[in-house]
Amino acid sequence: IDGIKKNNLKNIDISIPINLFTAITGVSGSGKTTLLKEVVLPAIKRKFKDYKFKPPEISSIQFNTDYIENIDFLNQNSIKKSSKSTPVTYVKGFNSIRSLFAEQKLAKINNLTPKYFSFNTHGGRCESCKGLGFINIEMQFLSDIQLKCETCQGKRYKDEILSIYFKNKNISDVLNLNIQEGYDFFLKENEIRISNQIKPLIEVGLGYLKLGQSVSTLSSGEAQRLKIASFLSEKKDKSILIFDEPTKGLHFYDIEILIIALQKLVNLGNTIIVIEHNLDLIKSVDWVIDLGPEGGNRGGLINFSGTPHQLAHTDTHTGQALKNDFNSQ
Repeated sequence: IDGIKKNNLKNIDISIPINLFTAITGVSGSGKTTLLKEVVLPAIKRKFKDYKFKPPEISSIQFNTDYIENIDFLNQNSIKKSSKSTPVTYVKGFNSIRSLFAEQKLAKINNLTPKYFSFNTHGGRCESCKGLGFINIEMQFLSDIQLKCETCQGKRYKDEILSIYFKNKNISDVLNLNIQEGYDFFLKENEIRISNQIKPLIEVGLGYLKLGQSVSTLSSGEAQRLKIASFLSEKKDKSILIFDEPTKGLHFYDIEILIIALQKLVNLGNTIIVIEHNLDLIKSVDWVIDLGPEGGNRGGLINFSGTPHQLAHTDTHTGQALKNDFNSQ
């Protein structure tokens, strides 16, 4: 992209490699978010005839459509935290689980199709709580209170649905398994399709969540990793996926898992670009573009473009931090 003049970006030209893992670095206010959210994203969206985005302030953009078919910008708020969405629905695993229960002998006798095993639609769900498992009590001056539904005792379903079992577990029992337990259970019972659908959730480090846990209870970091899992489950390729500080709020162990998951997206044929300050992630990328040299009016220039090891040999703020980090190992 040539001739970028947005905000404090000073008529810069930039080249971002395709099908690699790239970090955009630099001090706060150096122009990282402006570059990706207000230039790269709208420029490529408009090339794909998505004119909801305003034309960015650039001279030209060139890229090969054989390698790029889509672009998404994901930050900590990219997932709508609905109380009726669960981790297993995001990876399309719940459809398969509902079909499995509908195939059981007693379900067939009672004509219970897969829709009856959904807690989001009328039929098999508990109508007292509308499949939530709890009743929401609105408080005028305090936070709302959630009380366990007395009708279904928090199990979300009518008794008729709860009487259908697969290997000694009903649909409520399955939704109360954590993701790792669910994966192991379906793998043991040779339900390979379902275990494979659940696997991406483990690959992004969410194995401790319950299969049926409300997405509204997830932290921002967990929600972003759930989005990555959905990309892995779809085997999405030829996309540019931009992540805004994906390590924010994560423990260093979780950061390792995140890096592996992002690399898997690259291996599928995607281009991953992250805005990042975390040195562990920056060290792990293929390419770094460092903006600066400072923030605000003293930023908006390209300090460096190359590999992390090459950046560590520069006198930029990021380069010096990387150098110290490499030397400490």
